Amino acid sequence: MAATTDTDHEEQTDAPGGQPAPPPRGRGRIALAVSVFGELLITAGLVTGLFVVYSLWWTNVMADRAADRQGDQVRDDWAEGRGGSGGPGALDTKAGIGFLHVPTMSRGEVLVEKGTSMKVLNDGVAGYYTDPVKAELPMTGKKGNFSLAAHRDGHGAKFHNIDKIEKGDPIVFETKDTWYVYKVYGILPETSKYNVDVLGKVPEESGKEKAGHYITLTTCTPVYTSRYRYVVWGELVRTEKVDGERTVPDELR
Repeated sequence: MAATTDTDHEEQTDAPGGQPAPPPRGRGRIALAVSVFGELLITAGLVTGLFVVYSLWWTNVMADRAADRQGDQVRDDWAEGRGGSGGPGALDTKAGIGFLHVPTMSRGEVLVEKGTSMKVLNDGVAGYYTDPVKAELPMTGKKGNFSLAAHRDGHGAKFHNIDKIEKGDPIVFETKDTWYVYKVYGILPETSKYNVDVLGKVPEESGKEKAGHYITLTTCTPVYTSRYRYVVWGELVRTEKVDGERTVPDELR
């Protein structure tokens, strides 16, 4: 039997025409699967990135536009004498009832409307509670809790910097005829989203035991989640009548 040389072996493993033989079928299929999986991961990453951009940027743009249009309409109504002494329309209305000013949280104003549903808050506004605990609007003059909610991220993110608020800071609510000036006295950085006691007429969890004129700001926490609620409480310290120039209170200057 003739011996097999190295040259002979190479000639046997080469494909016809001198080309290298193709890899085994199993190995080729694995490589193809890895390639497809990698492409899917890249696509999924791009889709996720686009969704994040949409959620945290584009929804803010759209919500701010909607809030600006509604806010302009409210101020036009006031300037033309519509809306009575309690804001635009009756107190129990879906239209904006006034503007919230919290200098340490935001330099801008936040339109306040009725309700805390996603449909309301997604327009880049704050909403006053009608359920599960009904807010007491300050224009009624009655003691109670003017409780509000707004998004912390996306859709305007009006309460994004709520964690910047400290005790002693001012919260000002502006209506057609009156400035309501509150002072922050209590902060709860984290509580259950089912804790409705923070919205009570007398928010005992804030340390209060008697009825008064309170304001409560609530939003989701931690940032970019909705697991818990962040709460800020304030108490009315004075009111000021709005003059012809709508001169802002000292706290906003």
